[in-house]
Amino acid sequence: MERRVWVGSVTAAAVLVVAAAGGVWWHESASGRADDTAAGVQVQDFAKAWQKRSFTVTGLRFAGTTAQAVATQFRSATSGLGPGPVSVRAGGVQRQGDRASSTLHVTWSLSGSVPWSYDVPVTVVKGAGGWAVQLPTTRSAWNAQLGPKDRLTATRTWGTRGNLLDSAGTPLAPLGKVYGVQIDPVRATPQSVAALEKITNEPAGSLVAKLASAKKSGSQAPIPVITYRQADFDARRSQLDALAGVIYPVREQPLAKTRTFAQPLLGSFGPVSAELIAKSKGRYAVGDYAGISGLQGQYDAVLGGTPGVRVTSSAAPGKALFDKPPVAGTDVKTTLDPRVQDAAESALQATGSVPSALVAVDVKTGDIMASANSPALGLDRAMTGHYPPGSAFKIVTSYALLTSGQVTPTTPVTCPPTFVVDGRTYKNYEGEALGSPTFTTDFAKSCNTAFVQLSTKLTDDALSTAATALGLTGWANTLGVAHAFDAKAPVNNGKTDKAAGAIGQGRDVVSPLALAVLAGNVARGAVVPPALVTSPAPAGADRTPKPLNATVVSQLQGLMGAVVAQGTGQALVGTPGGIVRGKTGTAEFGSGNPPQTHAWFIGFQGDIAFAVLVEVGKSGGTVAAPVARAFLTRLAQG
Repeated sequence: MERRVWVGSVTAAAVLVVAAAGGVWWHESASGRADDTAAGVQVQDFAKAWQKRSFTVTGLRFAGTTAQAVATQFRSATSGLGPGPVSVRAGGVQRQGDRASSTLHVTWSLSGSVPWSYDVPVTVVKGAGGWAVQLPTTRSAWNAQLGPKDRLTATRTWGTRGNLLDSAGTPLAPLGKVYGVQIDPVRATPQSVAALEKITNEPAGSLVAKLASAKKSGSQAPIPVITYRQADFDARRSQLDALAGVIYPVREQPLAKTRTFAQPLLGSFGPVSAELIAKSKGRYAVGDYAGISGLQGQYDAVLGGTPGVRVTSSAAPGKALFDKPPVAGTDVKTTLDPRVQDAAESALQATGSVPSALVAVDVKTGDIMASANSPALGLDRAMTGHYPPGSAFKIVTSYALLTSGQVTPTTPVTCPPTFVVDGRTYKNYEGEALGSPTFTTDFAKSCNTAFVQLSTKLTDDALSTAATALGLTGWANTLGVAHAFDAKAPVNNGKTDKAAGAIGQGRDVVSPLALAVLAGNVARGAVVPPALVTSPAPAGADRTPKPLNATVVSQLQGLMGAVVAQGTGQALVGTPGGIVRGKTGTAEFGSGNPPQTHAWFIGFQGDIAFAVLVEVGKSGGTVAAPVARAFLTRLAQG
């Protein structure tokens, strides 16, 4: 009996020992799982904090440092990568005792939404307060290739910019050097900046005030003043060199032959604005230069290509940690002819401070050869202007009258000083009366009352139909120029509306380009929509010639010849280069008494069709016609 008890006792003791051992094993296994979980939570929280760019996350702890210090270190190392989102995903955690490690899979969205991905190790340790992230001391916590104090910088890179080409394929604005004059607020003084105001013709005190504001705010960012081309910079360099705190970094940008050459149309290239950045959907970033107006702006994505991005460290700025190469831009081809453009711009100089425009079109092709504006900087009146055409519209009215058989060039049509339609009195420009001349004389002398009385024979849709038939409308959206305008010649809604429309007043509105196109179509005898940008080709353009009524076109050409030979366009008699055919226009606008007038002359000589607008002028014959003569004379001189 005693022996079984012992045996039993021994057996029981053994069971107790095994049970105790099992308890120890169970306790250690549970504790290990808790450590695994706690370490994993710290890694996950660190990944989330990095992704949010905020390290004051509840429960996230750091060994030997504070969340604020980590945030400062993070900003210093990564702010140069830009504000794009960052994705940080934690891998599995491997623990050995009180130390655990993991890998973070990091993806930065760089400028232009370009992803940069890499892995970085992370360590967490267990201390008295529990598990905490332990940042490395011999390398950066944010990229394993960096030292502990290195900074990352993402720089946008651009490939070779394409060119705006003329009709011969020659660049209209090839790359050239420019010098951006700037003020360094750290080194500049009020005295040096006051001197700079005189050199750059800035208002007295304006730059000094900007310097004072920068110094007060502590800003060290350069203050832009003006950008000079090489010749302009060279003329001022010695003066600029003598000024403390004035800097002028050099760069390249597209440069036309002169600062004003076709400027409203070709547009500008320069630093992008905050508004442009916001609208660009990531294409532009602070510090970028791009096309900001005109064709340079409209086709910037074609000309500029697609930007790349390069990431470097402060320790080795010449070595790329990441590099996505840019895609070079491609050329944009236009129909402009620099020789014709020069002649147009030269002719507009005679208008002085009065705004004006001149458009020239190739009669054979319908291509736009020149688009000139005065002032040479600012509004593109030639392409986008909205103006009443005045008597230049009588070409359209005559087409409606001739095609409907209401008149022939030899039909007598009275030209009284006034004519009443539905109770409204219409008069000639200077109250003149011509008696009962032929329709040719009425057209040549631009008799308003003759056309008003003839309008009573037309249907309400006759003028609108004639304008469409002559190609005055319907092509603005296929020109390849943003905001281009052709014309509006609505169906008339009654006798007085039709009478006003017949002499280019009322609701008729045109651009200078539209009237140049009209002149070209009459000269050609067929309607061809104009073109300016040919590559990339605008969508929807059908430039198949559509023949006009040959008999009526011949009659119109004769009428336009009479304007110069014996009518209101005699300023062009004997113009070098051959016979000129055209039509003057004097269009009233505004609420003055008497109202002000726009002056027009449109016409053609050989293979050049054109339209001249002078916004304020006595009449088309006295103001616009001489500009047309100067233009054609310059062309004839070569």
